Amino acid sequence: MAQMHPRAWQGQSGLRSAPDIRQAAHAVPNASTLEDILHELRVREIELEIQNEELRRVQLTLEESRDRYLDLYEFAPAGYLTLDEKGIIQEINLAGAALLGCERSRLLRRSLCKFIAPDDGDRYHQALSRALKRTEQNSIALKLNRPGDSAFHVQMNCVRVIASDGSVTVRVTLIDINESKRAEAEVENLAFYDSLTQLPNRRLLMERLRQSLASSSRTKRHGAVLFIDLDDFKTLNDTQGHDIGDLLLKSVGNRLLTSVREGDTVARLGGDEFVIMLQDLSENQFEAVSQGRAAAEKILTLLKMPHLLEGHDYRSSGSIGISLYSGTQTSVEELLKHADLALYRAKGAGRGTLKFYDPEMQAAVTARAVLESDLRRGLEGRQFVLRYQRQVNGKGQMVGAEALVRWEHPIRGLLLPEEFIPLTQEKGLIGLLGQWILETACAQLVAWSSEPATAHLTVSINVSAQEFFHPEFVRQTLATIDRIGADPRKLMLEVTESVVLEHMEEALVKIRDLKLRGVSFALDDFGTGYSSLTYLKRLSFDHLKIDRSLVRDVLKDPIDQSIARIVIALGHSLGLQITVEGIETVEQRDFFALDGCQCFQGFLFGHPAPVESLL
Repeated sequence: MAQMHPRAWQGQSGLRSAPDIRQAAHAVPNASTLEDILHELRVREIELEIQNEELRRVQLTLEESRDRYLDLYEFAPAGYLTLDEKGIIQEINLAGAALLGCERSRLLRRSLCKFIAPDDGDRYHQALSRALKRTEQNSIALKLNRPGDSAFHVQMNCVRVIASDGSVTVRVTLIDINESKRAEAEVENLAFYDSLTQLPNRRLLMERLRQSLASSSRTKRHGAVLFIDLDDFKTLNDTQGHDIGDLLLKSVGNRLLTSVREGDTVARLGGDEFVIMLQDLSENQFEAVSQGRAAAEKILTLLKMPHLLEGHDYRSSGSIGISLYSGTQTSVEELLKHADLALYRAKGAGRGTLKFYDPEMQAAVTARAVLESDLRRGLEGRQFVLRYQRQVNGKGQMVGAEALVRWEHPIRGLLLPEEFIPLTQEKGLIGLLGQWILETACAQLVAWSSEPATAHLTVSINVSAQEFFHPEFVRQTLATIDRIGADPRKLMLEVTESVVLEHMEEALVKIRDLKLRGVSFALDDFGTGYSSLTYLKRLSFDHLKIDRSLVRDVLKDPIDQSIARIVIALGHSLGLQITVEGIETVEQRDFFALDGCQCFQGFLFGHPAPVESLL
């Protein structure tokens, strides 16, 4: 074989060296010549090139499939992320970037923890740690802090993935649950918060009170429940409408929130009733009472400040009942009941006052409940009677009598009006009692009219605001007079200043309609309320009754003397007959007689007595 130039050994696969040829010769044992060896090597190279081409086609197919998968991955509705073992974002789709509130390019190689709300940070790290240790999927609900946005709720599912090279990643799915969380919050708000003021309602208050009682048992510190009720709220609602009333309730709720500490609770139970729970007061009971009183006084001051309602100032006030607690000796229900009882006592003491609960108050309320039951039975069983107090002229002659109701209680004996009239009004029973009084008084007028010696006598009866402003008051009064056959000219109805001033125009109409039938009217307790010449000019009263409070000290108090003379002069100037109540001495009678009073009533002329004792 002819000798060849070394470069002649170079094939398409490159220049071959002697060791390569020796290796090739071993690889082709049947080759007899160098040409055979070169040929065989060429065949092998062609086969390798075919295999490489096939691999490239397979690789291209895989890449196309991956691209199609990534297209779905990019636009999936859920957020898909790949995190490394430290929680750094390696991959994220467009939905995931949208949930995090950033462009995808700005999220890569950043820690997902940066986007988790601080209060959920620990839970996130725990879920990530569990995912790195286990093969099963972990799911938790988290809040995301998105740039420039409020907290956003997502469900995070995470699972560990181990690659062929042993590297570990965590595949994370983020699912938007913000709407469902918002719906849950709305349901919770309806269940636990008042829709008007957004304050906790009774349900949430009760739960917090239970927790506070348990805490008080551990810490030995006192707490207090303040039951608050607005004064005359019904009047505002009736005169200005419920919209204005709602504005006042919102304003009051806001003021109450500003009056308490962060850990305390302000709740609205309904209507104009609010409750404040004060926690962590002193362990010493006397100090705790002082702290509760100071808080209540601050609230009363705030409530008295004007409220701006649709451009107008409205002044209000409130009453507060306070019940102290320590530990779990008292249940939540009893605690609220105690505070409510204290509130009732506060309202009875006047507007803008506060009272603490004590066991004696409970006994009084229990007795009141018994009295209410007895009262209903008394009305059904005709246990009430009228006692008449003489009214005399300047000569001491009887001209009429005031009918005063008494209750002949089967156990407690004869009860005076102040012992049952307030309860009768509160329970809506005054109409029944008032109708019986009217019927009995009219029957007495009929009986007197049959005797010449008593035919001239008049009877006066007191009328409450509830009775007077009942829509059927005029019709029922006239119907009763006609049915019994009494002379309406002998009947006098006594009303107080506060009654006629409550609804002036309605009072004018009712007084006019009854006077057209001959019924006369007396203004009772004049000088104790809003005495004013303005309404006296408009209301056609026949009599003016000077209250006993002006009579008591008139002989020794120059101021009372001056007031009495002014009242008498005012009544005379308006053509009214003056009746002086509470006369107990001759000197008192003479003082008023000298100033022109024509009619007197009081113990000097007789105590209230049965009708047969009058004449």
